[in-house]
Amino acid sequence: MTQHQGLPKGSDLFVEAFARGLAVIRAFGPSSRELTLSEVAERAGVTPAGARRLLHTLVTLGYARIDGRTFSLTPAVLDIGYSYLNSLSLREVALPYLEQFAREHGEICSLSVLDKNDIIYVARAEIRSPSARRLITGERLPAHATSTGHVLLAQLAPQELDGFLAQVPFERLTPHTLVDAQPLRAAIQAAQAQGYALASQHYELGVCALAVPVHNRQGQLVAALTTSLNQAKHPVDGVVPSFLPSLQHLAREISQGLT
Repeated sequence: MTQHQGLPKGSDLFVEAFARGLAVIRAFGPSSRELTLSEVAERAGVTPAGARRLLHTLVTLGYARIDGRTFSLTPAVLDIGYSYLNSLSLREVALPYLEQFAREHGEICSLSVLDKNDIIYVARAEIRSPSARRLITGERLPAHATSTGHVLLAQLAPQELDGFLAQVPFERLTPHTLVDAQPLRAAIQAAQAQGYALASQHYELGVCALAVPVHNRQGQLVAALTTSLNQAKHPVDGVVPSFLPSLQHLAREISQGLT
């Protein structure tokens, strides 16, 4: 994984106001779609006065709306993320293969990358059905609670992985979520050794997910290819033999298409 050296906050190349504005945007999420000014200030780590100026700037620019005492983001904020997603040759190369998997298996197939403690969906495909699960391009999920995260965390240097695991205990999302350092490290090491990760009900009850790594032509791990499955339809014991060969084949095809 390529690392980017962060600038010291006192650097004349570091714009504090811009950083605070991004923190305000990141304060919102799936479980916090509408926030009061004080909630935004607390989540973003800024003063209420600063939060007020930044929120009203976002409202003026069309990236946020205000309704009484609460603020929320507008769809226009997606333009920021899509500027990144649309620049990815990885996404362009992978999408036809995700669609091929979805057609052949009738199940979700997604491509994700690692960002700090989260995975981010950069592409996805599924066949529409009443039981289809809603996964949105650009959505974040916690890396510790997903097979995708276990695959992607295997790319970290030993000291980086130690730093990640030092944040335990992680949030327990189901009774099966790995929240402590030892089982998490074991799952990540297993993903690296066997070339895939299977997580049963770690993030959501009744759902298992199988993930495989995607490498570029230089052999660097750049993403993970994943299918998420309803365990009532696909018992967990049959997931690896049923889906692993196809996922690994598609991962190799995507790798060949990357520069």
